[in-house]
Amino acid sequence: MKRRLVAGSTVLAVVVAGFLITSPEAVLDELARIAARPLRFGLVLLALAAVRPFLAWPTTLLAVAVGYGYGWPGVPFGLLLVTLTALPPYWLALVGRGDGEGRVARVGERVVSATGGTRSVAASRLLPAPSDAVSVAAGVAGVGTAPFLLGTALGELPWVVAGVAVGVSADRVAAGGLSGLDPALLVGMAAAGVLLLAGPLYRGYREQSAA
Repeated sequence: MKRRLVAGSTVLAVVVAGFLITSPEAVLDELARIAARPLRFGLVLLALAAVRPFLAWPTTLLAVAVGYGYGWPGVPFGLLLVTLTALPPYWLALVGRGDGEGRVARVGERVVSATGGTRSVAASRLLPAPSDAVSVAAGVAGVGTAPFLLGTALGELPWVVAGVAVGVSADRVAAGGLSGLDPALLVGMAAAGVLLLAGPLYRGYREQSAA
């Protein structure tokens, strides 16, 4: 039993170390070799989710990999990975904001106050902005952990479904999984994000102007 645990840990460490010195596209190639063993594949994806923020890789990579290895049933697991991988930059920004007296922090707090923590995070996730930038902005604005997680899950769900859809098709992954998303889908999600933010922000502006 111990030998199996050591062997499995060694394989996992080697794979993660390989990820650290390769590109996202190379990661997909490497994951294809591991996908035949679902449990090991899941452990590797968890490890990849843990280190992804420090490599500045797109979160969509995780969803594509999940789709390739598990197919459509993997959507919940993909959403879990994408949500968890957003925590490190959020926590770092939350700790680094101090007393929240900075100008950026004050602006962020006003936006969150007008739209709500969950809504602001979810809407921001729908925009075609870097996921880690949204996480950092939420931390700087002082969004609570629970609203952050819920907003991240809601906002990232369409991206996860789109990524899994790409990963389900081996041909699309081979052709470039990270660039296989439909531009119309990107525009639609961005429009939804803008609409979610526009109403509350406009009402907040009207109330501030009338005061």
